[in-house]
Amino acid sequence: MVANGDIVLIYYEDEPAFFVRIEDITPDHKPNWFHARLLVLQIPIIEIIWILREEYINGASFSMEGHTIRMELVTGPQESMRHDVPNVKGSKDKKEKDASGKVIPLFREK
Repeated sequence: MVANGDIVLIYYEDEPAFFVRIEDITPDHKPNWFHARLLVLQIPIIEIIWILREEYINGASFSMEGHTIRMELVTGPQESMRHDVPNVKGSKDKKEKDASGKVIPLFREK
């Protein structure tokens, strides 16, 4: 079962739709059902509460208003898949070191 603080990708009709962070999972008054309090990671940030069975929280597909929904736990890259930035040593000039990279502006000039 996912835990508080986990990041989950929500699929809508088998297409990735948005990410949520699990804020809290508490039992419902009905057996085998839970209140999942989810923080939707978008702008603006909103909080939703879904009442789900444990298997739905763990990735089984379910239906909401006739649409297929699925939750998938997001994990970071494995240790073997991480790449460190190579350490550039022995460069003669700072300009020479900077010339190897490409600057991509975040905002276009008007």
